[in-house]
Amino acid sequence: MSHTILLVDDEPKMRDVLGATLADLGYRPLVASSGPEALEILEREEIDLILSDLRMPKMSGRELLLEVKRRHPNLPVVFITAYSSVKDAVQAIKEGAFDYIGKPFEIEELDATLVNALRLHDALRDNQRLRQELEGRYSFDNLIGTSASFRQVIAAIGEVCESRANVLIQGESGTGKEMVARAIHFNSPRKDKPFVALNCAAIPEGLLESELFGHVKGAFTGAIANRIGRFAQADQGTIFLDEIGDMPIALQAKILRVLQERSFEPVGSTLTKTVDVRIIAATNRDLREAVKRGQFREDLYYRLNVFPIALPALRERREDIPLLVQHVTRQISSTIGKRVSGFSPAALRAMADYHWPGNIRELQNCIERAIIVAKQPLVDVGDLPQYLFDIRDGRRDGDRIPADLDNELERVERRHILQALDQTGGVQVKAAELLGISERSLWHRIKKLDIHIVKRAAD
Repeated sequence: MSHTILLVDDEPKMRDVLGATLADLGYRPLVASSGPEALEILEREEIDLILSDLRMPKMSGRELLLEVKRRHPNLPVVFITAYSSVKDAVQAIKEGAFDYIGKPFEIEELDATLVNALRLHDALRDNQRLRQELEGRYSFDNLIGTSASFRQVIAAIGEVCESRANVLIQGESGTGKEMVARAIHFNSPRKDKPFVALNCAAIPEGLLESELFGHVKGAFTGAIANRIGRFAQADQGTIFLDEIGDMPIALQAKILRVLQERSFEPVGSTLTKTVDVRIIAATNRDLREAVKRGQFREDLYYRLNVFPIALPALRERREDIPLLVQHVTRQISSTIGKRVSGFSPAALRAMADYHWPGNIRELQNCIERAIIVAKQPLVDVGDLPQYLFDIRDGRRDGDRIPADLDNELERVERRHILQALDQTGGVQVKAAELLGISERSLWHRIKKLDIHIVKRAAD
């Protein structure tokens, strides 16, 4: 897609010549004869760059620049100027102009300047878009769940966002610990500063110190240049140390020093560096037990555990599964370009019955597979992976075949009907709706299975 350049010049001949030149170079030129006219065009058109004369009546180029920077700080402005006004052009660069071109100029010089300015503009626009996407992705609206246990998590995030307190997030793998950490960062005063994540279990022990604190050239074999570490990268922002329970005990002392003194030395250096970072740590281990076994420093544990957040496993918040399915379905459908209206009640029930050892990460994988497999807009039970239905000793197993299929089907049917009646207080209309069948069909099944309804469903 060609870039749109707004050409501002009070001389008609210059506008005609430059407009034709820009078109020949592959740009989409728009022209204005004055600064006020340029500002009017800027309000109704999406402009990628302003190419302006410096000396104009009504509003000078520098006055136009100041107004443009006030309204659109990242929009590049390039000036065309005669030799006599070069001093003004240099001052304009100090005030925010990208560059200037002196008259007379070569077409190649003009093109090179425009290419460089537009490249910078595109990079700034992409960075802004990515930041907005990140902030949107990790806003409170994207923390999905209404269960009591998850509402406690949301409340905790809201309480700790504005503070400088260190946070320790504990939960099983796949429960969304990094997403919670990012939500805290992007809703905190540090949101415009870096968020740096490091999985302590994924880096070999011999390299972890260098990864965290950096190193100087020659510090060890292979250190061919100076390198800054994750703490320096996260200065003024947030560092997220995932799986901190797997950090070697010797390195824990250096993390403790950063927490206490806000300083460290890169590997091989005697120069102390100071840093201002907020630490959010996460683990799927019981750190209290690790402290008792001597595998984790007690003083570091208490430094990190200033504000603990415990994430519930997905099986502990089953009532959130329909909302999570709806949210993930919307995301995946737009990503893979396949329109899906949702999951059937039967499919949602099957997903609610599963124990989800991989938690939300496993749920996301299951939804993506089901959407890919589905032949209809509504994902149904047959589109779900088989392991959701294979049960043995309360777990799933694909090798189990029931000895009596009729009895097995009757047992499953009875269990689901009793569960639905129990949840609805024995109200058959609501139970039928929950099961995705008609009230008449439910009545026949209750009669066939000899289920007796009192205040609660009973067999």
